[in-house]
Amino acid sequence: MSQTPEYDLLIIGGGINGAGIARDAAGRGLKVLLVEMNDLASHTSSASTKLIHGGLRYLEHMEFRLVRESLIERERILRIAPHIVWPMRFVLPHDKGLRPKWLLRLGLFLYDNLGGRKLLPATKTVNLREGAHARTLEDRLVSGFEYSDCWVEDARLVALNCMDAAERGARIATRTKCTGLTRENGQWCATLSSDSGEETVRAKTVVNAAGPWVDEVLGKAKKGTHKDHVRLVQGSHLVFPKLFDHDKAYIFQNKDNRIVFAVPYEQDFTLVGTTDVLWEDDPAKVTISDAEKQYLCDALNEYLRVDVTPDQAVWDYSGVRPLYDDHKSDNSTVTRDYVFDLDEADGARVLSIFGGKITTYRKLAEHALEKLGVGGKGWTADEPLPGGDFGPMQFEELLGEFQEQYPWAHKRMLRRLLRAYGTRVHNLLDGATSVNGLGEHIGGDLYARELEYLCEQEFVRTADDVLWRRSKLGLHLDEGAKTKVAAWFANRESAR
Repeated sequence: MSQTPEYDLLIIGGGINGAGIARDAAGRGLKVLLVEMNDLASHTSSASTKLIHGGLRYLEHMEFRLVRESLIERERILRIAPHIVWPMRFVLPHDKGLRPKWLLRLGLFLYDNLGGRKLLPATKTVNLREGAHARTLEDRLVSGFEYSDCWVEDARLVALNCMDAAERGARIATRTKCTGLTRENGQWCATLSSDSGEETVRAKTVVNAAGPWVDEVLGKAKKGTHKDHVRLVQGSHLVFPKLFDHDKAYIFQNKDNRIVFAVPYEQDFTLVGTTDVLWEDDPAKVTISDAEKQYLCDALNEYLRVDVTPDQAVWDYSGVRPLYDDHKSDNSTVTRDYVFDLDEADGARVLSIFGGKITTYRKLAEHALEKLGVGGKGWTADEPLPGGDFGPMQFEELLGEFQEQYPWAHKRMLRRLLRAYGTRVHNLLDGATSVNGLGEHIGGDLYARELEYLCEQEFVRTADDVLWRRSKLGLHLDEGAKTKVAAWFANRESAR
């Protein structure tokens, strides 16, 4: 009879928090199992506005500790993942009748100085009646401020943390749901269900990083109890064909005191978001509403010279933020900080995580392991994620080197691959002397060798994993190419 596998840490949830904890714990020598019922980053962690930022508007809510921690983490994550994270300048127009100019200036002064900024340029004032801004924005907007934050490929950040965890000995099990948790002799006995059947494992500690399902998992662990720790807040986004022809992002103030971003996206598009709407249904069913679409368009149309309508959007996506419920009435003011709940009954511990944001995931992981009393020194602040072993401001230089090494590859293709895989592009291209060496041409600049790499290295199982999470090729490929991706996976599955 085979022995039941035992782990130091069973992590339930393959979003950014679970992935970050898995990486940190594996690097400290713990035996780690992470289970995710769908694909990695299949819910909240792929539905963000794709920003690594301090949260400028959190200053208004007096969340100085969160902003400071976020600003410090912003540059750390830029250093360890310069392929999927890069600097971006944000333009904040001053609009009469909303926040006064002195308040914006004060907020941006704090933003520049709270977090020990070293890599990113400081805030400056901008004339909105000159150049591209004048062609983009309405005439009433005369001046504003330009400041720094960072862009991130959010779902790739999750995948790379899991890759690194696996390379350090962790087991990453996607399409695997924890269906039962019981305490036995100071350990957890967990039942796991997947396509291959049921499995039982044991673990000393469970980390409940299930995001919108955190209360549900806690209910499995603490049977007969139910606590509503989490407030589910829907955030939705629209993607339009490029709305302005420059590389700056806009942050627009709304009359309801919220803000909406308009961000250059995937070279050919503009990403607009987000909303804050209470969600009370199954988190897996979240979709953008007509009211949210109109809200985002109305926000844009207050500022843009040319109005947009919802039917001009080429894609939309929604996610549910699992915020810690601090019982504030306004969804936009509920804290974005993270909160831990540790239950240690009978020696078998469960640590549940509420809230958090992508920018602070690495620090959250360190704090979670401290809360659990895990020994060993924190190490993730300086260790690059897979493919990120180059300087944070050296992307263009590295791209030039890759062009010399692979002269047969089109520059746009190399840029996309380098932005996705960093220096691990070598794993994809080495040995090939032309695109013919990359296997079947699927469409655009996608070839079969990349699909094989994603399956072997990045836990990919389906076409959607590739088209909408490990990449956003779903925006670029035509329907015929998307059908070929699905057929490739179907053939792979039938051959197994």
